[in-house]
Amino acid sequence: MSLTFALAIALTGCSGDKAGDDSTITVGIPQDLDESLDPHNATGAGTREVLFNVFEGLVKPNSDGELIPAVASEYAVDNEGRTYTFTLRDGVTFHDGSPVTVEDVIASVEHCAESRSGELMVAAFSNIASIEATDEKTVEIKLSEPDTDFMTNMTMAIIPKSHVEDIGTNPIGTGPYKYVSRSPQENVVLEKYDGYWGEPAYLKNVIFKIVANTDTIVMNLEGGVVDIFPRITTAQAASLSNEFNIEEGTMNLVQALYLNNAIKPFDDVRVRQAMCYAINPQEIMDFVSDGKGTEIGSSMFPAFGKYFMPELNDTYNQDIDKAKKLLAEAGYENGFSFTITVPSNYVQHIDTAQVLKEELKAINIDANINLVEWNTWLSEVYSGRNFEGTVIGVDASTLSPRALLSRFESNADNNFINFSNVEYDKAYNNAISCADDDKQTQYYKECESILANEAANVYIQDMPELVAINKKYTGYEFYPLYAQDMSKIRPVE
Repeated sequence: MSLTFALAIALTGCSGDKAGDDSTITVGIPQDLDESLDPHNATGAGTREVLFNVFEGLVKPNSDGELIPAVASEYAVDNEGRTYTFTLRDGVTFHDGSPVTVEDVIASVEHCAESRSGELMVAAFSNIASIEATDEKTVEIKLSEPDTDFMTNMTMAIIPKSHVEDIGTNPIGTGPYKYVSRSPQENVVLEKYDGYWGEPAYLKNVIFKIVANTDTIVMNLEGGVVDIFPRITTAQAASLSNEFNIEEGTMNLVQALYLNNAIKPFDDVRVRQAMCYAINPQEIMDFVSDGKGTEIGSSMFPAFGKYFMPELNDTYNQDIDKAKKLLAEAGYENGFSFTITVPSNYVQHIDTAQVLKEELKAINIDANINLVEWNTWLSEVYSGRNFEGTVIGVDASTLSPRALLSRFESNADNNFINFSNVEYDKAYNNAISCADDDKQTQYYKECESILANEAANVYIQDMPELVAINKKYTGYEFYPLYAQDMSKIRPVE
């Protein structure tokens, strides 16, 4: 007998239109979206958080990190954990009005697995032995091997089969908001989808306005140009008037000084370890965010619960003498110079780089800070791997530890730091091929320990997230992933 999960209760039905239907809200974001709006091809976390409103999977995460029903009303898993059967929810339509069919689901899975930047999905979906429609409402997916993380991949966007080829320029999904337009480097406009199957959004229109100049964020808020701005600094929050509420959560990302492990001197583990010993994460947090934030010692953050290893924070407690000794052993007794490339639209990363620059001086390392536009960072650093060091935050695209750890496999397409370690590859492959949850967790923790011990990066923190919200609005929710859920925002009555 198979184990069946009925998912239809939590989000079924519509309760009618809500107040504020004709209102418009403007949300400030620090960078433009990816050139392509294909949800299976999204590179930037900032793109995914906007598209969260437009697209849905068979299931989707809620603000507690639980998978809840979306395009599928229920699913069943056989006793061997190899066969997943999904039943499509009645009445779900795409934004062009067409009903979601089993053919759309199959086409979505196939497109996601083949997408350029969907490396994690490609790896997960390579385990799919077959996918077929057993009737007009049911899709059956058979796996070659059991996969305890498989359901997290079913958050991937369901898109119309008829628009697979042009989904990047004509993003049509099933979410509470539909795409209207974009003006490059200016804004992205969404409109409430009246045919949404679930609870309708409160607000009629949402404008995501690009505010790349961090110095103008407060001015834009106080001047009424934007109503909400996520991820402001503590200094910006302190300077705002009492017309705004400041909501506080966590960014759920791994902020680090990411190092290009393939070039000198960072191809020497002793150099990377020396840099880890030279820095003090708490000092960075004190300067950047008034002490707010959570220190992390590897590529995992607290929202992932049982996978997070706080003990790794003590791998490199600040020790200048030990750092200098390691540098001398590596042949850099007199230190060296290198460049930290930082996207200019993220003031927290710029501030972090400034503190790192000062801390590294203690071991005769001279760090030059090079500020670049976001698109340049994406092309040169992330895609081109043409960099020495960079300060950035890496997020998780799904609610699976794979989303954070898969990028460090030696041959991963998104392994932008060029980390290569045989033991890591072995531990990671053991993890993804293990059906026993406890053993799998231990393999993932082995991966995290290797990243820490090998000083793959200079790990710092999971950053605090401060969100400025005009007091005219309420309902903001934090997610364990990058998401700006605009369907929950409503006017204060």
